[in-house]
Amino acid sequence: MKHFLAPAILLVPAITMGQDLLDPLVVTSTRSETKLTDVPYTTSVLDEAILWESARRTLPEALQYTPGVSVQKTGNGAGSPFIRGFTGRQNLLLVDGVRINNSTFRSGPVQYWNTIDSLTIDHLELIKSQGSVLYGSDAVGGTLNAFTKSSDFRNETEGQAYYGGSADYQFRSNGDGSHIGRLETEAGIGGKFGFLLGISSKDFGDIEDSDVGLMKNTGYSEQNIDFRFDWAVTPDSTLTFASYYLDQDDIWRWHRTRYNPGWIEDGHIAAPGRWAANTNDQEHSLTFLRYAGENPQADAFIKRWSATLSFQKTDDSEFQNRLGDPAPGSRPIRGSNIRTETTGLDLSLESPVGPGTLVYGFDYYHDSVESSGYQRNLANTNGRESLPIADDSKYDLFGAFAQYVWKPVDQFELTGGLRYTYAQATLGRFYNAALVAQPSTSSDWEDLTGSLRGLYHLNDTWSLYGGISEAFRAPNLDDLSGNRTSQASTNGLGSTDVSPEHYLTYEIGTRHSTERTSFNAAMPVALGSSTSIASNDGDGYIYGVEFEGAWKIDEQWTLSGFAAWQDGRTTTSAFVGGPLIDRPNTRSLPLSGSVALRWTSPGKKVWVEGRVLAAATEDRITAADQRADNQRIPTGGTPGYVVTSIYSGWQATNNLELTCGLENLTDDGYRAHGSGQNEPGFNAILGAKVTW
Repeated sequence: MKHFLAPAILLVPAITMGQDLLDPLVVTSTRSETKLTDVPYTTSVLDEAILWESARRTLPEALQYTPGVSVQKTGNGAGSPFIRGFTGRQNLLLVDGVRINNSTFRSGPVQYWNTIDSLTIDHLELIKSQGSVLYGSDAVGGTLNAFTKSSDFRNETEGQAYYGGSADYQFRSNGDGSHIGRLETEAGIGGKFGFLLGISSKDFGDIEDSDVGLMKNTGYSEQNIDFRFDWAVTPDSTLTFASYYLDQDDIWRWHRTRYNPGWIEDGHIAAPGRWAANTNDQEHSLTFLRYAGENPQADAFIKRWSATLSFQKTDDSEFQNRLGDPAPGSRPIRGSNIRTETTGLDLSLESPVGPGTLVYGFDYYHDSVESSGYQRNLANTNGRESLPIADDSKYDLFGAFAQYVWKPVDQFELTGGLRYTYAQATLGRFYNAALVAQPSTSSDWEDLTGSLRGLYHLNDTWSLYGGISEAFRAPNLDDLSGNRTSQASTNGLGSTDVSPEHYLTYEIGTRHSTERTSFNAAMPVALGSSTSIASNDGDGYIYGVEFEGAWKIDEQWTLSGFAAWQDGRTTTSAFVGGPLIDRPNTRSLPLSGSVALRWTSPGKKVWVEGRVLAAATEDRITAADQRADNQRIPTGGTPGYVVTSIYSGWQATNNLELTCGLENLTDDGYRAHGSGQNEPGFNAILGAKVTW
C-alpha cells in the first residue's frame, strides 16, 4: 500500500474576480446551510458571475484560480483537477448533491468532470480534503458540489405569474475560433411553482499557439439540454424534478496522435504523437426527484429533511488507430464502449439535539455496467474481444452517516461525525493479463470513517478551526477488472486483489473576514494508504504551501492573489515483486501563483481586471516516469511560464451585458504540468448576454 503524508499552509479568501467580500451560505461542508465563516473546513465558493466574467470554458477550468488546485488537461475536451495532489476518482464530484462518481472511473487524470455543462451552474462549492463522512467513498483530495440554476420562484411576487429568460453568446478567436451559446427561459407563479428550461450548444475549434502552431483535431462539439421544475408543496417544502443531458462528439486524445508534432521550449522536449487516431464520444444524463423542506415549529424533532431519488446514464466510447506506433501489434484498430446506469437514493435529516444539531441519514447507489470492445487488423480479420472493464457487472455502494454539531457557548462549536460504508462489486465477464476468460466473481468491503472538527471565534473577524478527518475509497470495477491504455501507450490492468484506500487528515487553521479583507490560513497533514496503481505498493508523502488573499482598497479597486507549491515522494516497486524505489510524485504542483487588480466604475456598470498567472519549471520527475509519459511531460520537466490577461465588462443596459477577455497577451507557449497539449496562445474572448 502507498502511505501519504501531505501538509500544506493555506490562505484562502472568499472572493475571486468580481465577487464581493461577503459571507455566503454553503451547504456541502455540513449538509445544512451554514455561513462560510462558521465552517471548520477550507472552502471555496465560485458563483455564476465569476465563471462568466473570467470566461471559464469548462467545469474543470472554473477551478484554475483556486490555490492548491492544478487543472491538468489531457486534451481540450478533458480536464482533471488535481486537488491537494489528488485527481480523478480520488476526488468526489456532486451535482446538486447527487454523486457523479461511478464504479467505472479509471485512475489518474480523467475526462469525466467535463461531462457537466458549465453553463447550467449557479455556483460551485469546493471543500478540500473533506467529504468522506457526509458523502462517502472517493472524497480524498476534496469534494466539489455543482449547484445548478433554478427558476428561484420563491423570490418572485407571491401569487403572480412571471416569465423571464436569457440568451448568451461567446466567441473565442484563438485558432479556428469557437462559438458557445445558451438559451434559457423560466416561468411560473411566485411562491407556488416555477420551471427553467435551458439549451447549450458549443462548437470548439482547433486551438493554436506560437510554439506548436495549429493543433489540428483539438476541437470538438457539445450539446446540452436541461430542465428543472420546482413546486411548493407547502410554504416550507419543495418538490423538485430536474433532468440534464450532455453529448460530446469526436474528442481527440491529441497528444498520442500524429497531429501532435511535439514541443520544444528552452531545452525541454515533449515527444510527438504517433498514432493515426484516438477519439472519444461521451454522453451523460442525470435525472432526479427531490422532496426537501423544514418544519417551522420550534419543538419539531426533525427540523429539516431532504430525500432524493436519482438516475444516471453514461456512455463512454473510445476508438484507437495505433498505426504509426513503434509497436502497434497485429491488431492496431481498437474500440471500446462502457455503458453505466446508476440508481441513487439519498436521505438527509436534521434534528436539534441538546445544545447542538444532528445531521444524519443514508445514501445508496447501484451501478449496472455493460462493456464491449474489440481489437482487429486493417483487413478486419483476426479480430478478438477486448473488454475495457468487466461486462455485465454490478456495483453497490451504501453508506449511513451521522454528524453532530455541539455548540456549548456562542464562540465555540465541535463537529463530530461517523459513516459506515458497505461496497460490493460483482464482476461479470472479463479477461486476465494472459487473455484468459475469468469466471464471475464478487467482492465486498466495509469501513467506518470518522471526523472530529472544532471552530472557535476569537472575535467578530477572527476564528480558529481544526480537527482530524478520515477519507476512504473502496475499490471500483476499474480497479478490479480494468484493461485500458494510459500515458503515451502504457496498458493498465486491474487486479481482484486490490484493497481499499484509507487516509487520515489533520488540520489546524485560522480565518479572518471583514468588509474589506478576507483570507484563510490552514495547515492540513494527511496520512493514508493508496492502491490507485493496482500492481505496485509503497509509501509516500505530499506536502505543500498555499497562500491567497484579497483586499478591497476602496469602492473602485480590489487587489487579490494566491501562491501555492507542493512536494512529495513515493516509495514503490518498479514491477510486481520487484525492489522498492524512492521517486518524486509525477504530478506535484510547482511553485505557482496569480495576482489580479480590478477596477469598477463608480456606477458599477464598467469593470476591468488585469491578471498575471505564473508557474515555475516542474522538474521533480524520474527519467522512467518521463519516458512513459513523454508526450505530456517534456524532458527535464514542464517549463515555467508567466501569462498576462485582461478581462472587462460593461452593463450597457439593464438587459444587455458585454464582456471582453484578452488572454495570453504575449502569445506564449505553455501548458499546465502533466497536460497533453499546450494552452491557447493569444485569445480574444467576446461575450454578450441578453436578459428579459
